[in-house]
Amino acid sequence: MKISSHQRVGGRSYLDGQCLIAMPGMSDTRFSRSVVYVCAHSEDGAMGIIVNKRAADTRFPDLLVQLEVIPAEERIRLPSQAERMQVLRGGPVETKRGFVLHSADFFLESATLPIDEGICLTATLDILRAIALGSGPENAVLALGYAGWGAGQLEAEIQSNGWLHCAADHALLFDDGVDTKYNRALHKIGIDPAFLSSEAGHA
Repeated sequence: MKISSHQRVGGRSYLDGQCLIAMPGMSDTRFSRSVVYVCAHSEDGAMGIIVNKRAADTRFPDLLVQLEVIPAEERIRLPSQAERMQVLRGGPVETKRGFVLHSADFFLESATLPIDEGICLTATLDILRAIALGSGPENAVLALGYAGWGAGQLEAEIQSNGWLHCAADHALLFDDGVDTKYNRALHKIGIDPAFLSSEAGHA
């Protein structure tokens, strides 16, 4: 049984389906001003996707051709959803591998991981083919790589004020305003980003 963010095991709360928000003092520069959607979190560790960092110089139609999902000549006939699909820098682990974070209206048996509140994760070429054909999920982003933590590592980072967390929503995960997601995530928990930046590091 999946443990949601609202359940506790051994007195501990897990953050599946929540968004982590990097504090200004985050020591790991790879996560500076990051918003990370937590796909799995247990006593064994955690895995998530950064949802507010674009993959530089990478377009979804070009990736479909590179991965041989479609031939080059089919690129001009892609559905509009595939044309505008965001490609994100999902994290520093397995950066050559693609992970599709998507709405629950698409599901592949033995390949799709249900997470929380109608959000799923699929990491096979089949979902890319479906998107290219116009039969994929209504909402989706493709992330290259993911963020991973070993047992107890994420909890330790939260305790040392490395991360805040907030509830996820479809706009925060899927809309085109990638550059505003960090501030929007902070606003969801009532924090003014300007105040947070100016107060970071002060007693």
